[in-house]
Amino acid sequence: MADQDIQQLESQFPTLSGQVFADARQRVLASGQSVLQSEDGCVVRVYPDGRKEWVKRIEPPTSVTAGAIYTIR
Repeated sequence: MADQDIQQLESQFPTLSGQVFADARQRVLASGQSVLQSEDGCVVRVYPDGRKEWVKRIEPPTSVTAGAIYTIR
């Protein structure tokens, strides 16, 4: 596989992965189970009937710069 082919596949990854996650979420809800998602700084459980239940507050996302090296402590 050529380097250009790999770069093309990698550029498609964000869009394709987003669609895969959305499809998986719909399958789980259609099977009668709930899903957890982040919403407005909280983790929320979403039920198949659309009802939402607050689970916990979470830290805001950390901004990162592409190519930078970060040390996690």
